[in-house]
Amino acid sequence: MTRYIFMVFAGACSFGILSTFVKLAYREGYAAAEISVTQAFTGMLVLWILTLIYQRSKEKLSGQEWRWLLFTGATIGLTSFVYYVSVAYIPASVAIILLMQFTWIGLLLDWIIFGKRPSGLQWVTAGLILLGTWLASGLASGRTEALSVKGLAYAGASAVLYAIYVIANSRVAKQLHPLRKSAIIMTGSTMGVLLVNASALVVSTHFNVGLIKWALFLSLFGTIIPPLLFARGIPKVGAGISAVIMTAELPVAIICSHLLLAEPVNGVQWAGVVVMLLAMLLLNAHYFKR
Repeated sequence: MTRYIFMVFAGACSFGILSTFVKLAYREGYAAAEISVTQAFTGMLVLWILTLIYQRSKEKLSGQEWRWLLFTGATIGLTSFVYYVSVAYIPASVAIILLMQFTWIGLLLDWIIFGKRPSGLQWVTAGLILLGTWLASGLASGRTEALSVKGLAYAGASAVLYAIYVIANSRVAKQLHPLRKSAIIMTGSTMGVLLVNASALVVSTHFNVGLIKWALFLSLFGTIIPPLLFARGIPKVGAGISAVIMTAELPVAIICSHLLLAEPVNGVQWAGVVVMLLAMLLLNAHYFKR
C-alpha cells in the first residue's frame, strides 16, 4: 500500500509546481486558454504514443466506461483551466489554498453519492487541514490585501472539479492498465478544454515556439506524470484518503511561488503548511507501519 500512497503523493507534488510556472508563462504574454489546450493536447499525444508502444492489451471497454473515462478527463482538464485563470487574478499561494478545499469536498461527495461515511480520523484530519489552510492563507496573520472576487470564484470552482475528478478516477475502469486509462482520460481533458476555449483559440495569435516550450513542460508535470500516477494509485488507496494525500500540492505550490515569484510567505503561513503535512502523516501512519 505504501507505494500507491507515494504515487498519489508524487502526482500531487507534480501538480503543485504548475501554478508558479503558469504565472511565468503569463509574463511572456500567453493566456490560460492557449496554455491549457496545448498542455492537454501534448499530454494526450504523448500518452497515446506510449500506449501504442508499451501497452498492447486487448482489454475491452463498454460504451459507458468510455463515457465515464472521458468525463473524468474533462473534469481534470477543466480543473487545470479554471485554476490557471484564477492565478491571473490572485496570488498563486492564495489560489492553491482554495483549490485545497477539494479535500473536504471530496469526502463530502463520497459520502453523499456513495454512502461512504468518513471515519472519525478522516474528519479530524480534514479539520486539521482546514486549520492549516487558514493559517497558510495568511488570514490568521492579518493579510488584508484586496483579492479579486473573480479569481476567488475560479479557484473555488477548480476545487469542486478536482474533487469530482478524484472520486470519478477512483471508481471508473479499475481493471484498465494505467497507461491506457491515462491516455483516454487525457483525451477527455483535451476535448473538455477545447470545447470551452474554442472561441478564444480562433482569435489567438500566440501559437509559436515559445508556447511549445511551455506546453512540453506543463504537459510533463501536469498531464503525463500525475495522471499515470493517479490512475495507478488512487483506485488502490481510495478517493477519501487520496483526497487528503493530494493536499501535498499546497506546500509545494507555496514554496515554488515564494522562491520563483517572490510572493510573501510569513512564519504563520509556514506553520499552516506544517499543520497540513502533520495531518497527512497522521492519517496514513498505519500504512507506513506495514
